Amino acid sequence: MFRNLLKACLCVLLVLVVVTSHAKIAQAQPIPQQLAKAVEEIENLDAMRSGLAFTLEGVTEPPTSQTMKEVCKPVGMRAQQLSKENGWQVKQISNKYRNPAHKPDNLHAKMALAKFDKDPELMGFWDKETLNQEAGTRYYRRINVEASCLACHGRKSERPAFIQKGYPEDLAYDFKVGDLRGMYAVFIPEAEQQAIQATLSSAL
Repeated sequence: MFRNLLKACLCVLLVLVVVTSHAKIAQAQPIPQQLAKAVEEIENLDAMRSGLAFTLEGVTEPPTSQTMKEVCKPVGMRAQQLSKENGWQVKQISNKYRNPAHKPDNLHAKMALAKFDKDPELMGFWDKETLNQEAGTRYYRRINVEASCLACHGRKSERPAFIQKGYPEDLAYDFKVGDLRGMYAVFIPEAEQQAIQATLSSAL
């Protein structure tokens, strides 16, 4: 109950912060309902990630490829599902990535990571962008390293054997609790925003 209440308050706070933060963001303002939905869905996704990772705490056996399927894969699958259901593009992005598909995909993403790295208190913000020649708005939300993450993302020499073997270009190690692990990035195409606005207008 308390966690759900805290999550709801955080969603509302993030919406207020990103809407009122500064003039440049205000020029890129998507419809409020869609922004609020994106914030809520990403908070749910992060809670899912955190909950699954928590199952690793106290486990003495080293993680295996099956562990990754049970802990990491569901988050990626849910991100794909959100993309399909809403017409968004939902990704996890990091400078220290394990999967090359998670590396920064444009200059905005690199700047967003730098912004989170500079300000540990910043949880999320959004920006006007063009991605793959499509105009839209992108919402960024930080991901912090938790103790449970260190089972696979701690010291380089202590990474599970299947990771060392299966990810020769792995950069996602040597993290400490509280470090910036990366971020979620939700791209909402302008066409999708216009379609939803038209639907809302016709319903009035």
